[in-house]
Amino acid sequence: MKLPATARAIAVPATDAVEAARARDAEAFGAAVEALAAQDQERTGRVLGAVVRMLVEESHQDGVDSDDVRAVLAACVRDAMAWQDDVDPQVVLVLLAGALGVYDPEGDDAPPKAPAQARHGALLIASLLATRPFGDYLTMAFDEIARAEHHDG
Repeated sequence: MKLPATARAIAVPATDAVEAARARDAEAFGAAVEALAAQDQERTGRVLGAVVRMLVEESHQDGVDSDDVRAVLAACVRDAMAWQDDVDPQVVLVLLAGALGVYDPEGDDAPPKAPAQARHGALLIASLLATRPFGDYLTMAFDEIARAEHHDG
């Protein structure tokens, strides 16, 4: 799938960040997160959130309950803390809840800033992916968003 420039601007650093997280390459991860955080935060959040939602739903086909959310959160934080010092479980929880549609940023006095969202979003996706290819989920997320925008417009 050939992506438009606005989508590529998110896809390239998102892929770099997730792949660096999977490889536990701190230097490449830092550079990719910085590039990802520089993108439009709303669009980036929609794309990464769609990927997270797809991965969680695929892993929990009978539905997602609070125990499942706790397990995903714990696994992500445990995996990330093995090679990253500044993992914030609260940010991971906010991103996970947002992806599942149960987080209202309007009611949050201090929502995570773009760098924290980019960093923890990539860590969460890397944890959820295991050995699955990120590109497939990224493409599905862009397709889903394009369909929704076309339907709304």
